[in-house]
Amino acid sequence: MPVYEYSALDVKGRRLKGITDAVSLAAARQKLREQEIYPVEISEASSDQDRKKLTLRGSLASFSKVGLREVALMTRQLATLLGAGLPLVQSLSALVVQARHPQLKKTLAQIREEVNEGNSFTDSISHFPAIFPPFYVNMVRAGEASGTIDLVLERLADFSESQQRLITKIRSALAYPILMFIIGSMALIALLTFVVPNITKIFSEMHQSLPVITILLIAISGFLKSFWWIIAVVIAAAVIGTKYAVGSTSRGAYLWDEIKLKLPLWGVINQKIAMARFSRTLGTLLQSGVPLLTALDIVKNVVNNRLIADAIGVAAKDVEEGQGLSLSLAKEGMFPPITLEMISVGEQSGNLEGMLYRIADAYETEVEANILLMTSLLEPLMILVMGLAVGFIVISILLPIFEMNQLVR
Repeated sequence: MPVYEYSALDVKGRRLKGITDAVSLAAARQKLREQEIYPVEISEASSDQDRKKLTLRGSLASFSKVGLREVALMTRQLATLLGAGLPLVQSLSALVVQARHPQLKKTLAQIREEVNEGNSFTDSISHFPAIFPPFYVNMVRAGEASGTIDLVLERLADFSESQQRLITKIRSALAYPILMFIIGSMALIALLTFVVPNITKIFSEMHQSLPVITILLIAISGFLKSFWWIIAVVIAAAVIGTKYAVGSTSRGAYLWDEIKLKLPLWGVINQKIAMARFSRTLGTLLQSGVPLLTALDIVKNVVNNRLIADAIGVAAKDVEEGQGLSLSLAKEGMFPPITLEMISVGEQSGNLEGMLYRIADAYETEVEANILLMTSLLEPLMILVMGLAVGFIVISILLPIFEMNQLVR
């Protein structure tokens, strides 16, 4: 059944946008009128050109992008419907009705239409890589081939939810220090650009010699007040230049990934996050029936570090030649010894998937503990830095005042 995208007005005159399905354009208009929605513009959204536009829009980082949370919820609901015995097309229809995210709603409607036309579910979702990455598509393909699509979708939902929990924990742990840093920086800038000049102006009018620390404060304050735009331009140029070097040049991207692994404290956390993603993703793929070589090719794209991804790629070639996974991963030196030992035990015991899950659980727990430790160290450190900065300002102002009192005496 064709899918139509519409722009309409409701009975109160408010503008609405959405999608609906109907056998024809006239039927779509009639269906909307029955719902007391009066279409202003309506067009079919199921053509190849519209699909390409949807895929392009989904690839852009925008507020309409379908997030991991929405995909996880949709996957869980689809697994439940299929597990209850509902046909795939009917399950997709139910998801289209209750989906709240407009982009996801439109995507599910187009997937349902393709499945209804005889395409496989795997081929249909592969047309939307911005929402369903290769990892997702390959797991669904394995589930369709083995006839266990509902179980595979359950594993996908579990995986997506675990990744979302990890991301949420990291963001929530870092939110307070970042907010504290921003507010503290703004307070210091306000002091230096508005408060300090009014106070130090008195010292300048008295034409007396000032302490070096006060002269330094006046110079910093004057520079910030007069040339703040230079600082803004330098920061903006540094951010844009870094993004260009990391995003557009291979050398810059590799250098940045190397720096991320060597930073104090944060480098260890980055490595553990990569190990957790590697283990969780590989275990989920293998448990769903995806071949090891295919799984390794997918996993190297989710670790978010090119150095580790290259090590996985080299290991995949060695595995293809008949070597064990743990020995292949050990050659590049990017994987911690304990990870390699646990993978080796999993290979020998025939329970590699279970061992990979245990590795992922251990690293995710360590990441959470390390981030809490790092933030607990950051908070007093920032308080100390702020105290030193404020102390510098106070001493710079008080010293000339003490000298003035001594001259009066």
